[in-house]
Amino acid sequence: MPSLIYIADPMCAWCYGFGPELYALLAGLKDIKLDIVVGGLRPYERSTIDEETRNTLAPQWEKVREVSGLPLSDAPLRRDDFVFDTEPACRAISAAHSLAPESRLAMLHALQHVFFSDGLDITRSDVLAQVGSAVLKEFGNDVDATEFFGKLNEAETIDATATDFQQTRQWGISGFPTLVLERDGRLDLITSGFMRTQEMVDRMQAIIDQPA
Repeated sequence: MPSLIYIADPMCAWCYGFGPELYALLAGLKDIKLDIVVGGLRPYERSTIDEETRNTLAPQWEKVREVSGLPLSDAPLRRDDFVFDTEPACRAISAAHSLAPESRLAMLHALQHVFFSDGLDITRSDVLAQVGSAVLKEFGNDVDATEFFGKLNEAETIDATATDFQQTRQWGISGFPTLVLERDGRLDLITSGFMRTQEMVDRMQAIIDQPA
């Protein structure tokens, strides 16, 4: 049975913009399995955001807003104390996965929403814990914010996140979003970057139609 592998980062603006296209694709592929690998856009960053980074990201975010039509706040970019470290948010997805594997896509979507739409700082463990607890409740897992905070900071969760980063590097993937079709161990690239749903459908069909 074919499956999809989605390599993304919750703090990647183009992944946020790609969300509706991916959901539309999945709506037409009811039985396909989706695996998520957190790619690590800017993991382990320790310095506060500088003017050069702001000037690089601001037009990219504006382009995502225009292309996707989604609300996108630039509040994080305007904060002088903001450290653009994507590892904690990626780790929150790993924590959610360990508690309820089926929640991983919903966790990614929730983190994207509070960061890009609401402008909250998802590098903060307390924010991640609140979001994680709320998402897991939707999947019948009654984990409160304190429990999620503990899972977020477990060595097992940290290691699982680092393993995803390593897998991404081994695949040679450096841009997000990336979507891959897996069939019996064979990996075929559907898209590396933003793509509309119909284009992805056409690409998948072309891959499937290729001779073995």
